[in-house]
Amino acid sequence: PHRRFDYRPQTDPYCQARYTFCPTGSAIPVMKEEDVIEVYRLQAPVWEFKYGDLLGHLKIMHDAVGFKSSLTGKNYTMEWYELFQLGNCTFPHLRPGMDAPFWCNQGAACFYEGIDDAHWKANGTLVLVTTISGSMFNKMAQWVKYDNETGIYYETWTVQASPDKKSTLWFDSYECSKFILRTYQKLADLGAVFKKIQTNYTSIILFSGEPIYLGNETSIFGPQGNKTLAAAIRDFYSPFKPHQSVREFFVNLFKIIDRVILNHQFYLFYNLEYWFLPMKSPYLKIIYEEVPLPVGSKASFGL
Repeated sequence: PHRRFDYRPQTDPYCQARYTFCPTGSAIPVMKEEDVIEVYRLQAPVWEFKYGDLLGHLKIMHDAVGFKSSLTGKNYTMEWYELFQLGNCTFPHLRPGMDAPFWCNQGAACFYEGIDDAHWKANGTLVLVTTISGSMFNKMAQWVKYDNETGIYYETWTVQASPDKKSTLWFDSYECSKFILRTYQKLADLGAVFKKIQTNYTSIILFSGEPIYLGNETSIFGPQGNKTLAAAIRDFYSPFKPHQSVREFFVNLFKIIDRVILNHQFYLFYNLEYWFLPMKSPYLKIIYEEVPLPVGSKASFGL
């Protein structure tokens, strides 16, 4: 499982974002306990603002959640995404004079006033999924703070043994949709009752035999490290440049697929550790599949 950390590390000045993270972000307000708040599921194709719905055809979607307060009439959007864009979360930088690949990888929640109705409705989804009280909203806000401080690294890839639904999950992704699913589950546990509607999410899945643990940055790249393994990992990542446009990101993604299929190899960095994945057919799939809305783990009553 994705590891929880004690705190979020300072970001290194080397890591520069092409677009500011959460530019209009604000603190999550405290709602009046008796408020009635509508909760909306928001989904639209990734990077739609730059490339139209090109990625919508691949069903690579971005997920968020919207709230509307009955007492104030105000709307809010909450989402979770990369601090330094997707390329940085997926590929490291190979910096001159540094043996170890350098990762600019963090993800975090962003909360801001307003829901950009046009953005979500045009090529995507804006649909009411449940109604909660102000007091449930305030408890969720405390959970978001905890989740944000302890779940800090973005993870693009899901890794499993085969395309079969019941196949072994080796590594789970940790990205925008997983945050939304965790939020829904938290609300369900607080007593929210969700409508019966179909909800689909994107996963980028690698298929691999049993992963082999290789070590961490120090054990591989440190003074006592394994020079051959260090060189192999650097070589694997060498074609991929994290500071790139969306178009370049996909060119690099296809370079990865090419290498993976030719050599049946993938080096995964997960929870600050390196793993070797013995890749197998079909190697990589982008799927858009249903994940049902949650049912609470506590007894809850009526809509």
